[in-house]
Amino acid sequence: MKYSTNPLKQLTMGRRGFLAGTALGIGAGLSTHVIVSAADENETSEKTSDISLRDQDLPFIGTEETFSTHELMVLNDRLFLEDTGLAEIGPRRIAAMDEAGLNVQILSAHTPGVQNVPGQKGIDFAYRLNKMLVDGPMASYPERFQAFATLPLQSPEASADELERTVREDGFLGCLTNGITGEKFLDHPDFEPLLARAEALDVPIYIHPGLPPDEVFQIYYSNMRPEYQKEFQDQVLSISAYGWHQEVVTQCLRMITSGVFDRHPNLQIIIGHMGEGLPFFYERIVEKMSEVTEKSLDKPFEQYFHDNFWFTTSAFPQTELLDLLLKHISVDRVMFATDYPFADMKKQTDWFRAVALPREVKEKIAFRNAEKLFGMKV
Repeated sequence: MKYSTNPLKQLTMGRRGFLAGTALGIGAGLSTHVIVSAADENETSEKTSDISLRDQDLPFIGTEETFSTHELMVLNDRLFLEDTGLAEIGPRRIAAMDEAGLNVQILSAHTPGVQNVPGQKGIDFAYRLNKMLVDGPMASYPERFQAFATLPLQSPEASADELERTVREDGFLGCLTNGITGEKFLDHPDFEPLLARAEALDVPIYIHPGLPPDEVFQIYYSNMRPEYQKEFQDQVLSISAYGWHQEVVTQCLRMITSGVFDRHPNLQIIIGHMGEGLPFFYERIVEKMSEVTEKSLDKPFEQYFHDNFWFTTSAFPQTELLDLLLKHISVDRVMFATDYPFADMKKQTDWFRAVALPREVKEKIAFRNAEKLFGMKV
């Protein structure tokens, strides 16, 4: 079978044909600047002062919105995060959502969650966190909060069971994992029960970055000037400044090359932060990996990005990066997220309202794609 990875690469369209393709949801290969120029010449004459008023009524679903608890911060030695708003999942957060115009947050536990806690302790901890969401914010604000399950990944079978329980009993939308678990990525055979269960339940796994193992940290990142250790320079380099993003892309590529999606063709994976740098490397990765996986995979290497992955905009309100993502990935596989409380929620909704995309395309990213993937309504 011949797979088409980017339908617009084979088409040369006039303005009307181009718009018809956009209306049908064909988004790969398009920049926001190209789309708006094709939408209507009159739209390009908008005054700069009017941009901030665009699409003020646009609904939003935030797909990467973080919470924690005091117990979880103690577990992971992250008490310095107490004042960030992580543990507040009530009026303060709702007020911030209202100010930003964010209709729904899909909540997920702060990295690394409980996935490094072994045995029954980890299983019980994950259950408590998930039940806390159900009995707390999801009960108090049922139209504003949904959730991804926290899983005790040191116990893969129990993780699969907890995923199923949260989906079937509590209406959770899937699960979120945080980087590497011990020394294992999700392509490790130990995690087959979880992957199979997620596929059977038809719910996605959101892969969020996690803290690097100590040996990785020492080799790659622990070389900063001692007098600045108190500023956490090496820690920040290993996580949000750089290391996190490379690690997530590595895990995703491993899942493809190890045949995860040949064994589980309907499994869906979400990654955030505008693709974690993948759009920048996309053409080179596809070129090089296609050569060496032609006989080992069921599909062309590139096709897995279009069949098994979703991408969110979390914490990257940059139009040039959205352009790059949409150059390679269909607009039907891109969703909005803010990464609250680590990123300013209103700054990101304001940014996306002002992006020069047709309304129909913006609705897909802002909320319709999430509605479709998760089977929910704003």
